[in-house]
Amino acid sequence: MTIISTPSDGLAHPHPDAFDSEHQLQTDAAARRIAGRIGDRTGNEDALARGDLADVDSPARITNRLARIAHYYDPRAAATPEPTIAKGIDKAATALDVQGADLERIINAADFLAVRYLDDGVSASRSIGRVHIDVSSGQAHGFGTGFLVAPSLLLTNHHVLPDAETARTSQIEFNYQDGAGGAALTGTSFRFAPDRFFLADRQRDFALVAVDASASELVSFGYNRLTAAQGTVIIGEYVTIVQHPRGRKKQIVLRENKLVDIADGFVHYSADTEPGSSGSPVFNDQWEVVALHHASVPVAEQIQAGGYLNEGIRISSILAHLRSSPLTAEQLELATVLVGDPPPPAPPEAPPSPPPDHGEAHSASTVTTVTVPVEITVRITGTPSATSQVVAGAVTTSGSASTEAVSIDPDYTTRGGYDPNFLTHPVPLPLLTDAVKSISSQELRYHHFSVVMNRPRRMALFTAVNIDGGAANDPPRESDRWIRDPRIRPDEQTDEALYRDNPLDRGHLVRRLDPAWGPQAKAANDDTFHFTNCTPQHHDFNAGSTLWVGLEDYLLRSAQNNAIKVSVLTGPVFADDDPPYRGFKLPRQFWKVATMVKVDGRLSATGYLLSQEALLDEFSTAPESFSFGAYRTYQVPVRRIAAATGLDLTAYTGADPLEHIESSHTARELIRTNDVIL
Repeated sequence: MTIISTPSDGLAHPHPDAFDSEHQLQTDAAARRIAGRIGDRTGNEDALARGDLADVDSPARITNRLARIAHYYDPRAAATPEPTIAKGIDKAATALDVQGADLERIINAADFLAVRYLDDGVSASRSIGRVHIDVSSGQAHGFGTGFLVAPSLLLTNHHVLPDAETARTSQIEFNYQDGAGGAALTGTSFRFAPDRFFLADRQRDFALVAVDASASELVSFGYNRLTAAQGTVIIGEYVTIVQHPRGRKKQIVLRENKLVDIADGFVHYSADTEPGSSGSPVFNDQWEVVALHHASVPVAEQIQAGGYLNEGIRISSILAHLRSSPLTAEQLELATVLVGDPPPPAPPEAPPSPPPDHGEAHSASTVTTVTVPVEITVRITGTPSATSQVVAGAVTTSGSASTEAVSIDPDYTTRGGYDPNFLTHPVPLPLLTDAVKSISSQELRYHHFSVVMNRPRRMALFTAVNIDGGAANDPPRESDRWIRDPRIRPDEQTDEALYRDNPLDRGHLVRRLDPAWGPQAKAANDDTFHFTNCTPQHHDFNAGSTLWVGLEDYLLRSAQNNAIKVSVLTGPVFADDDPPYRGFKLPRQFWKVATMVKVDGRLSATGYLLSQEALLDEFSTAPESFSFGAYRTYQVPVRRIAAATGLDLTAYTGADPLEHIESSHTARELIRTNDVIL
C-alpha cells in the first residue's frame, strides 16, 4: 500500500480525504501561532545559543522546574529541609540565584542522565500505540498515535479521531514495535468504545476515548498519569517524543527536540527532519507528559532543525478543559485519575413525594424532615428503631428498592471515637502544647476515629483512627455527600464553597475505608464525609501516584501481630505563609504517624511527610517559594512532625525506629514500600 504523506504531516494516509483536511486546519493554526511569536522565539534561541539559560525563563518558572527535578538527580538534596539544589549550586542559594552554568548542569544540557532514565522510558512507552483510523472498509484510512492516560482512556488528537463515529470504526494497536535483538513483538489491538466515553475539542486538538477492553486486558500496558502541576518543563530543555511516524513501528525521537518557546496553551520545540506522529506524548526527562504533539510547521529560520518547528498542546490546558466539561457518572468514574472524585450531586429542589397508597397490606409510611445540619427529607417505613440512620441528602431509588447515599446518624453520642487502648500497647491521642491549645477544638468523636480542629484555620489540627485489617469491610462508594459537623460553629470548618469550580479535591484525612470495619463499617464509612475530616488538596496531589495513597495498606500487611491493627494520626502542616484562597489558607504539606505492634511485640511509630507546595502556585498571588520533591513521600522522625505541628508526640517518639539511626535527622524519600523502616 502506497502512503502519500508530506513532511509536515503527522498523519499517514493511504489517500487524501477528510482527515487530511482536518489536520491541515490544525497545521495552519499552528503556523499562525508560531509566526506570531517569532520575536519571542528568536530571542529565546539567541539566549540559548549564548548559554544564557536563566535568561529565557522567569525566576518563578525556574523555581518550579528545579523543585520538580531536584529529586531525580539527588534525592537527598530534594529531601533536605534547607534550600539545597544539587549539582554545583551552593546550599545557601535559591532558584532565584541560579546562574546559567548551574542551570545547564541541572537540566543536563550535556546529556548526562541517570541510567534509570532508560527503565522509566520503557515503562512510559508501553501505553503508546498506533491508531488505525476508520477500518470499516477493511483497511485503515490513516494512522496516528495515541496513549493511555487512565486505566481505560486513551488520548490522541482531535484531527485523528474528530467524532464518536470515527472512533467507533477505529482501533488502537499496542506493541507494534521491535523488541530486544530486533525481533518484532506481537501486536495487540482493541476497538474504541466512544459510547462509554468520548470527549474531543478542536481548539485544543485533543480527543479522549474509552478503549473497548477490560482492565485485566489493559493492565500490562499501564498508563501515563497526566498532571497540571507547574514546573514540568522550561525553555531550553530537551523533550522526547515516542511515536509511530507515518504509521511505522514505534520509534523515539531521543533528545533531538529542544523546547524553544512556551505560549498560552501550547509549547514549541525544534524538530529533526522526521516529524512525529499526531497524538504522540511529549515527555520531559522525568518521563512526565508535558504536551500532546499535533503539528509540524515549515519555518525558514529553523535551518538547523531541518526547517521545521513542532507544536504541542500543553497538558494543563487539556486537563483544564476536561475538568470543566459536563460528564456523566460513568464517565467521571472512568476519568477519576484525570478529574478526581465526582462532585456530590445537587440536592433536589423539592422533597420526594410519598408513593400512592393502593390499599395493599403494608406497614405505615411517614415523611419526616430532619436538620443535620442541612434540611433533608427521609422516608421511614415501619417503626423506626433507636439506631435508625438518616440520609444526609436525597434518597435515590432503583426499581422498587430504596438505595441510600451517605447516611449520618444525628445522635453523635453513639460515637466512641479513637480508642487509645486499641493496640496491645496504649497509644494516647497527642497532647496539645501551649502553642496550639488555645486554637484547638474539643475532641470530635466519630465511629472508630476522632478529630481535633484548628479553629482559626477551620481544618483539622489532627485526626486519629483505629484500623482493624482483620475485620475490614468495603462499603460501596455511592454519591458523596459532605456535611458540616453540628457540634462546632460553621465558621470553624470548611464548606462546599471552598471546593467549587476548581481543581481542589475534598481530601480525606481519615481515609474512607480506614474506620470501615466491624458491625459499624457503613456508619464509620459515612462519618468520614464530614467537612471536619477533609482538607483542600490539589487533584494531582490527592490522586497522585505516590506511596502516600497506599501507606496504611502496606502497614496493615506488615503488622503481623495484634490481629493486623494499626492506629494512624494524620493532619496538615500549617504555616503562616500558606497561600490564601477564598478566605482560607491552603496547607502545603501533610503528615502522618502510623503505629503498629511488630512481630516481636514491640511498638513501632513511624512518621511520614508529603508536600503539595508546587501544585498550589496557581492559587497564590504571593511570590513563589522553593519546594522540594513535589507530592513525594518521605519518612521523617516523629519528633520532626511534633516540632512542625505543635503537638506533644512524646508517647510516639520512643517507638520511632529512626530514633536509633544516626542519620535520622534528614528525611528519607520512599521510592517503594520496602524503603520504609518499621
